[in-house]
Amino acid sequence: MSTLNELKKSILADGVIDAGEVKQLEKALYADGKIDSEEAEFLFDLNDAVSGKDNCKEWKELFVNAISSFLLDDENSPGEIDEDEAKWLLTKIQGDGNIDELEKALLQNLKNKAKSFPAILNL
Repeated sequence: MSTLNELKKSILADGVIDAGEVKQLEKALYADGKIDSEEAEFLFDLNDAVSGKDNCKEWKELFVNAISSFLLDDENSPGEIDEDEAKWLLTKIQGDGNIDELEKALLQNLKNKAKSFPAILNL
């Protein structure tokens, strides 16, 4: 996690995420081939910090794909968003009091990919 914290400091120094930073994030996040809960939390923290800024389009793709992978590629409920995951996601999305463009894109992606979509996430 120290690598991610160092990346976060570097990224937040100018307040926006550029394509080079996305490549660094991808390398660090996918080093073990999957997104774990700490990494998913990290991505939401980072998104809250840069929401509404002029970030590169690759950031949106990384955020949406990584969080979707975290929720849908897990061993407990593959292809589905279980009740605990739905509650976690709702808390993360509503946590800063604003549902931003990336979070809306994430919800749409999950609606399209999940076998079923929990009603509590119809925001």
